[in-house]
Amino acid sequence: MKKKTMPVEKEVNGLNENSNLWSYGFQYLNYGFQDLNYGFQDLNISSPTSLPAPLPSSLPALIPNAPYFDLRIYREPMIKSLIKVHSKDMYRLLENVHFDGNYYRVKCVSSGEWEYCWDLAVRIQFFGKMLGMTLYPKRLVSQKEKRIVYRSMILVNPYQLWDEALVNKFWNLQERVEFLIARILFHECIHVMISLGNILPSGFGNTGIYLEFKKMLEISVSEMLSHELHNVQFRLWNLVLFGSSGSESEKKLLERVQEIYEFLINEKYANQKTGKAFRFPSNNKKIARKYSWIAAVKAGGDKQVSKRIWQVEVRRLRIALRELFEGIDTELSNMGFTMD
Repeated sequence: MKKKTMPVEKEVNGLNENSNLWSYGFQYLNYGFQDLNYGFQDLNISSPTSLPAPLPSSLPALIPNAPYFDLRIYREPMIKSLIKVHSKDMYRLLENVHFDGNYYRVKCVSSGEWEYCWDLAVRIQFFGKMLGMTLYPKRLVSQKEKRIVYRSMILVNPYQLWDEALVNKFWNLQERVEFLIARILFHECIHVMISLGNILPSGFGNTGIYLEFKKMLEISVSEMLSHELHNVQFRLWNLVLFGSSGSESEKKLLERVQEIYEFLINEKYANQKTGKAFRFPSNNKKIARKYSWIAAVKAGGDKQVSKRIWQVEVRRLRIALRELFEGIDTELSNMGFTMD
C-alpha cells in the first residue's frame, strides 16, 4: 500500500525577509491584492493570513448570482495522468501534491553545507476571471538546519467550463473540468519549473522544460534577432519611464526592463508549450496582444504621461513583440528545434 503523502510543516526556524520573488504568470492582473505596479512585493505567501482563507473542504467556492456548482467532481489522479502524458518532469513535481491548498515538499537538493527545498501548494476554486496564478513567496531560512525552503502556490480557476470549444470537445462535465484544470495547471507549473531552474543551485533544476525555455530565451537575445530585440526593449524602456515615480536610478529601471522582457519570453514559451500539449494553440498575435498590456501595467502605468500616449506605446510594444515572437519561431525552426 502506498503511504499517504503528508503536507510539509508550516514552520521553519527563521525567516529571511529578503524576498526572492519571481514575477511570472497572471499575478499582475490580481487587483485584489495590491497595486499592479510591480508584482507581489508586499505579499508574504508563507503567512496564512496573507491570502484569502481557504474554503472548508465540505463547501464549494461560490460565484455571486450563479447556479450552485461543486468543483469536487474532479478526480485528482485523472488530472495528473493527463499532465504525465505531456511531461514526466511535471508529473513528478505534482505526484505527491494534493489539490487542497496545503504545502507539500516536491524537491530537495544539497549544495555544500546547505540544503535547498521547494514546497508547492495547489488550490482549485473560482475567484474571478483569471484562469490561473502562480505566487512566489519569500524564502524560509533555517540557520540551525542549514536549510533554505522556497514555497510556491498555484491557484487554478476553471471558470471557462462553458466555453463553446470546450463544451463541444467534452460533453461530460467531469471530463471537461478535469481537462481544463489540467491545462491551467500545466501552464502554471511551467512557471514554477522555470523558477526552480533559476533559483536552485546550478544544475539541480534542469528539467526539460527549463532547458527548452532557456533555449528560447537565448535565441531571443541572439544577433539574428537584434533588430526585433532592440525594438521591444526600446518600447519597454519608454513604458518603464512612463510608469516611474521619478526617484528610481537608471540601473533600477534597466533591471525592470530586463525583468519584464524575461516575463514576456516566459509567457510565450508557456502559452506555446501548453497550447501544443492540449491542442488549444495560441498564436503570436494573440499572445502579443494580451501580454503587451500586462507588461505595460507591470512597467508602472501612465504616471508620467497621458493615458492616450501610454496606450499608443502599448500598441507599439504589441507590434514589436509580435515581430520578435515570429522571429523566435523562425530561428528555432531553422535550427530544427521543436518543443516535445
